[in-house]
Amino acid sequence: MRASQDELKRQVAAAALENLAPRLSPGCVVGVGTGSTTNHFIDLLGGVGGQFGAAVSSSVASAERLTGHGIEVIDLNEADSLVAYVDGADEVALDNALIKGGGGAHTREKIVAAAADHFICIVDESKLVDTLGTFPLPVEVIPMARGSVARRLRELGGDPRHRADFITDNGNDVIDVHGLLLNDPAAWEALINNIPGVVENGIFAANRPQTVLVGSPSGVTLRE
Repeated sequence: MRASQDELKRQVAAAALENLAPRLSPGCVVGVGTGSTTNHFIDLLGGVGGQFGAAVSSSVASAERLTGHGIEVIDLNEADSLVAYVDGADEVALDNALIKGGGGAHTREKIVAAAADHFICIVDESKLVDTLGTFPLPVEVIPMARGSVARRLRELGGDPRHRADFITDNGNDVIDVHGLLLNDPAAWEALINNIPGVVENGIFAANRPQTVLVGSPSGVTLRE
């Protein structure tokens, strides 16, 4: 019987913990992301809490889940270093560039990922694409700039749509941009981030993961 998507997520989360284990030491700090696949990883991480010191979370929701497993959550400013950052993605391109932010946490995710010694991305095979852009690109914006940012994104060829009834953990709005073909992710990441009023967009190209673990019915494959 074919494995369900949730089973694939659990499978790749277990592979991430196995990949992470050699990096763990008493007192070290682990960065943890946000989302359904990451939730499985958090649940597994709770079983090895004695092997590391604390965690830094990219969202309030993940922090609460970590705390529920007895894992100490600290602010990034309190951490001298992070041995690794583990998180999922909404799309993964052939060169391991990502789109993230379906849950609206991409700004904090990008900050924590950049602070880590190693970025491990965990996905099921449905997230693999040849070119980024089928998944709408999340852009976090200062509320007063939402209209002007949307106009600029429209000029760039996108179809920007305000994510209604949603506020990020940073107190900002999110615009989801449909219809962009992100064939040069690094250039698009820089271009959009240079629009006044943009806090951060969901392209992870300048700081893409060093390791991508992909769950499929035939097992987990590693891409580096």
